[in-house]
Amino acid sequence: MAETPSTMAPLGTVAPDFQLPDTTGKLVSAHDMRDAPALLVTFICNHCPFVKHIRAGLAQFAREYQARGLAIVAINSNDAKSYPDDSPTKMAEEVRRAGYTFPYLYDETQVVAKAYGAACTPDFFLFDRERRLVYRGQFDDSRPGSNRPVTGADLRAACDAVLAGRPVAPDQKASIGCNIKWKAGSEPSYFRRR
Repeated sequence: MAETPSTMAPLGTVAPDFQLPDTTGKLVSAHDMRDAPALLVTFICNHCPFVKHIRAGLAQFAREYQARGLAIVAINSNDAKSYPDDSPTKMAEEVRRAGYTFPYLYDETQVVAKAYGAACTPDFFLFDRERRLVYRGQFDDSRPGSNRPVTGADLRAACDAVLAGRPVAPDQKASIGCNIKWKAGSEPSYFRRR
């Protein structure tokens, strides 16, 4: 199981816009969530063991924090031609299986992943009301085989702060996961530098 860390984009970065189809084909954009007090954009996929490890915890986190006003969207940017388990059809099955209550979008061109500087699954980007990046990093310190419980502690602390109008602690740990499965020859420069 290869481990890839997130790129840790600069705090304060403005959220790149997107308009992508969800698992029903409906287009969802960042603009649709403009009135939310904060926006969480997470890059996940169906087959990654790191995502599978936090799946139930992520679904529970989403139910709790969406009730508090947090807008959440997940994006799958993997090359589904090479990784058919990450196809839109399989994504719809994953939504049902995992109990996700947030839109799960397909980034077929991988343009959105590149705009965010996403590198791994899972990769989390939390933006404040002005859509400035205030947190990027891990869900928590649990990993497959680590025997640590999945709590979402790191992301919860960041969301609690931003939803309360407090600064998010700048000491943030990179997420670790499977690399995004880039289409042949299209790996972003930040990924090739690793």
